[in-house]
Amino acid sequence: MAENVDLVILGAGPGGYVAAIRASQLGLKTVVVEKEKVGGVCLHKGCIPSKSLLRSAELFHQMKQSEDFGIRAEGVRLDMEGVQKRKNRIREQLHQGVQHLLKKNGVRVVKGTGRILGPSIFSPQPGTISVEKAEESEAEMLVPQNIIIATGSRPRSLPGLTIDGEYILHSDHVLEMEQLPESMVILGGGVIGLEWASMLNDFGVEVTVVEAMDRILPQEDPDVNKEMTRLLKKRNVEVLTEARLIPELVSVENGRVAFQVDQGGRQRSLDAEKMLVAVGRQPNTEDIGLQNTSIRLDRGFISVNSFMQTNESHIYAIGDVTGNYQLAHVASHEGMVAVDHIAGKNPHPLEPEQVPRCTYTRPEIGSLGLSEKEAKQRGYEVKVGRFPFRGAGKSLVAGEGDGFIKLIADKQTDDLLGVHIIGPHATELISEAGLAKVLDATPWEITQAIHPHPTLSEVYGEVAMGLEGLPVHA
Repeated sequence: MAENVDLVILGAGPGGYVAAIRASQLGLKTVVVEKEKVGGVCLHKGCIPSKSLLRSAELFHQMKQSEDFGIRAEGVRLDMEGVQKRKNRIREQLHQGVQHLLKKNGVRVVKGTGRILGPSIFSPQPGTISVEKAEESEAEMLVPQNIIIATGSRPRSLPGLTIDGEYILHSDHVLEMEQLPESMVILGGGVIGLEWASMLNDFGVEVTVVEAMDRILPQEDPDVNKEMTRLLKKRNVEVLTEARLIPELVSVENGRVAFQVDQGGRQRSLDAEKMLVAVGRQPNTEDIGLQNTSIRLDRGFISVNSFMQTNESHIYAIGDVTGNYQLAHVASHEGMVAVDHIAGKNPHPLEPEQVPRCTYTRPEIGSLGLSEKEAKQRGYEVKVGRFPFRGAGKSLVAGEGDGFIKLIADKQTDDLLGVHIIGPHATELISEAGLAKVLDATPWEITQAIHPHPTLSEVYGEVAMGLEGLPVHA
């Protein structure tokens, strides 16, 4: 017996479950199909568990530095089993919270694998959903008016490189480690790779980062790249750029991973106890019935318009499967845009230059908008301000004086083009830039906001005053 509903969402990650709640609140009869646990990769294998481990690593580092604050703490040691138990408690608490929210909002969750069927006796257009459940022989049929695909992504590997889960790992594997290796090589100097590099270094692991491009964090402003590279090297993290792994020369010998990289035409032999492959993520678009639709793919990602609508007008896609920013908060926002469009609410499309980007290394990175290089490439005549965290009293009090804030504005119109922060709590501080961007604030308007003293947020006032030619503490 097929059930007619207004909306079926494939996937209950931060895009899917947020979209489901929004849809239910707007009066749409909504069903979410999820083959694993609600909350998705972000909650169970990504954002939340990794940030829990990062916090433990950060605290371990701080405790070892406690004498700088006049506190003698002897015998500080790491209990990795305890670190993992804390991570699991947080994950389970939030999992229960998501389950409660879906139930509270009247969203039915069907556990199983959902596939889109072609035209059939149930519907003249593709879109009937067949849900296969492990415990039942017969699939459940759902006939929705609209569909949102929110099936997320999974770790990507390199051609010719076998991830065995013991010596050669991806992020899902390292999240569950209860014993740390003495050394780890990380393939990939993007956000995921550097967060693990920072964390493992704080836990006492010898870390080498191998990046194929000419710099780590290639999506960030070059000044941020340089500062993070400097600070990682200061922490004895080896960073190899323009270095490409030769997959056919990777082997496991005597309990260690031996490999070679090509660095500028010169081969270099390296080894480590473990290898982490952090070269990005690929979309989960296989085996969900896309072949039964006319949905277009671009490099494996689902093509959508500004309202997250595919070329099948009743089918939408959000989050990692679309190839846009692979960020939980972007997936959630896209989910709300898609639902509002389905409900005829005429939503405002997501604007990429209003998306805050966060990297939870030590120190953190928060950025929004264009880099200085990108702004110039687009033809802007720019004015640039920069203020170091060591100039803020709160930063020195906290013992975190590294880093800076950089503000980029259009010299002609004074429009804010980009904000880039590397320093303490940058992932929190970037939200002020997000609000400023939404409100179309100028640097002068930022100077008119009274920033309390002593706080880290004072750097906004300082950098904006410097951009106006009226610096106080610079």
